[in-house]
Order: sequence, then structure tokens, then C-alpha cells
Amino acid sequence: MPAVERRIAHLDMDAFYASVELLRYPELRGLPVVIGGGRDTQPRTLADGTRVFSRLQGYVGRGVVTTSTYEARALGVFSAMGMMKAAQLAPQAILLPVDFTAYRHHSRLFKAAVAAVAPCIEDRGIDEIYIDLTDHPDDTRQLALQIKAAVTQATGLSCSIGISPNKLLSKIASELDKPDGLTIIEPGDLQKRIWPMPVAKVNGIGPKANAKLAAIGIHSIADLAQAAPDLLQAHFGLSYASWLLEVAHGIDDRPVVTFSEPKSISRETTFERDLHVQRDRAALSEVFVQLCTQLEADLQRKAYVARTIGIKLRFDNFRTVTRDLTLPVHTADAAVIHRAAGQCLKRVSLDHKIRLLGVRVSSLLPSADVSTIDTVQEPRQLSFYI
Repeated sequence: MPAVERRIAHLDMDAFYASVELLRYPELRGLPVVIGGGRDTQPRTLADGTRVFSRLQGYVGRGVVTTSTYEARALGVFSAMGMMKAAQLAPQAILLPVDFTAYRHHSRLFKAAVAAVAPCIEDRGIDEIYIDLTDHPDDTRQLALQIKAAVTQATGLSCSIGISPNKLLSKIASELDKPDGLTIIEPGDLQKRIWPMPVAKVNGIGPKANAKLAAIGIHSIADLAQAAPDLLQAHFGLSYASWLLEVAHGIDDRPVVTFSEPKSISRETTFERDLHVQRDRAALSEVFVQLCTQLEADLQRKAYVARTIGIKLRFDNFRTVTRDLTLPVHTADAAVIHRAAGQCLKRVSLDHKIRLLGVRVSSLLPSADVSTIDTVQEPRQLSFYI
């Protein structure tokens, strides 16, 4: 019997963080809104109930745009852009702080809504999933519309869905008709809709590879599909060249993976200003404890324990340093994580101000598989170890 052609969907929430904020502040709909401000950008409510919002104009600092509404994107403001650059492009845009608690809540809601319709899901992050629809009996378009309606009913938000025989094309397709899009790649659509796109649209072709491809005259996916294999191999090596040709022809056999063991969990924060190790010790200590406490909550929520604890530091000269330590037994205890991370800190020369601080746990095991967890520790004052 011939193999059944797969039906793989990629669902991507539309401007997810910004859309969640618009649920909270509906008066901002249709306006350019940028997410990524600090706590000082929290809207103020006046005595008459009117809300006053911060603007990008005059922003000074090293903040980075987390996301933006489509109206802000039309002005050139996109995620990962420096906030000061965004302020130059859209000075009157509304600036809101990030609220990951709200975003995670809505993420859980939309994924549960999808699972009730089509349960074969691969979680790819807070705002996107793959769904294997191959064995579902319903018509593809009607099924996709049902999923979109379920997401909106559960969250009040819209999403875009791309459907094709594989993950590669579906991810590209989900971007084609945003927002609130539904794109099904039919026979012939590879050449008509995918090939004219720039090669940078392919997930896995980063800025460096894109620049190298442009240098040899390859700009579109069609150019890549028609490139000589030996030319690609000469510039990228056999393995990556083979992959480039496969993706250009829409070939991708990766399955939808419904479960995978996490390899690590991390928490980090970038400071609004560089912190001095001595003068800002209290602030550093507070953040350090908070990161470890958040990791404890992450481990308990996911029902995992960790054995390797690591830190990440970025200094004011942009040098990044990591250190890690493997414990004799697994743990999910914030105090144990904190003590191990503090020992890692002692192995770093803290001779510059600190721009970023992060803590990471790895060598994970499901807590049910570990009989003894290191939770008994001597009392101590948690602080920023130096």
C-alpha cells in the first residue's frame, strides 16, 4: 500500500505577548505598542479610572524589544531591536513591561484547547506548536478552522496555521498570511509560494549562512533549489550542502515529537544598568536568590531534579563567562542550587561590572526516578557569593 501523505500543521500565535497585553488594555488596539519595558513602565491609573501609558520617546537604556504589535512593526520596530533604536523609529509608541506570568497562562490555555481537538502535539515554545493531523478523520481545512476557533474561544487571541506534508514547509507557511492566517501548501505551491521567498526564511539558515549564500549569488529559495551541488559543497561542506538542497526542495522527514526530556532549565536577567560587585551587592544578592527560587519552582512544576548547576555572567565589556558544578546527588532545592551557583561564582574573577546574571540547572532526571534528593542543608544566609 502507498504511504499516507502526512498532514503537519504549524500553529503560531499572532504577536503573542502584545496580543495578551491588548486583552488587558483594549484601548490600545490599533496603536503601535512595544513590549519590553521595565517595571517603571507599568501603566498608571488616575482617579477617574483613566490609564496613562509610557511612551518610547526619550527612552534611554539598553533594553531590547521583546515583541511589538503589527502597527509598531509597520513603523520598523521588531523583536530583538534595541529600545533606543525603536524610540527613534516610533517615539509615540506605547511601551509596556513584560509579564511572563500572563503569557505562560495563555500559552497553557491555547495548547490545552488545541489538544482537545488534535492531541498529537509537539511543543516548540511559549507561542508555537506543531500538530500531526495525518490520522485525524476530518477535512484539513475544516479541522484547521476548528483548531483556530478553539484557540480564540479559550484565549480571546488569534493564531496563524500553516499545513503541509512536513514541519519545514508548515513553519514557513504559517508566516505567509499573518495575522489570523490559514495556509495549506498544495501540490505546486512549493514553486509558486515558497521558492520566491528569501533563503533567510528557512529555519536553520542564519545570518552567516545567508551572507555566504548571497556572496555566491543565491538569494531566493528558488536560487538555492537550482544551485549546483558541488558549488554548495565547496562553500558549506557535504552535510550542510545536502541539507540546503533538501530544504530548498521541500524535503523534511522529521517527525512530530510529542514528548522529549528537557536537557536543562535556566533563568537569567539583564540589568537596566551595569551593577558593581561591591556597591550593588544587595541588588545582586536579591536577583541571585530570585533566580534560584524560580529554578526551584520550574523543577517542581516539571517534576524534575538536577545534578549540575551552572552560572552565566556577562560583564560591561560584553565578555561572557560560564561555570558549572556537578553535585554528588540530584536536587530541586533553591538553597542547594544557590550554594552550588555561589561556588561557581568564586571561580570567576569579578573585576568588571555585571550586565547579565543567569543560573542554569542540567543533568536532569524525573523526580520520581530519584530515591534520595539533597534537601537537608545547614542553615545559612543566602547572598551573592564572592
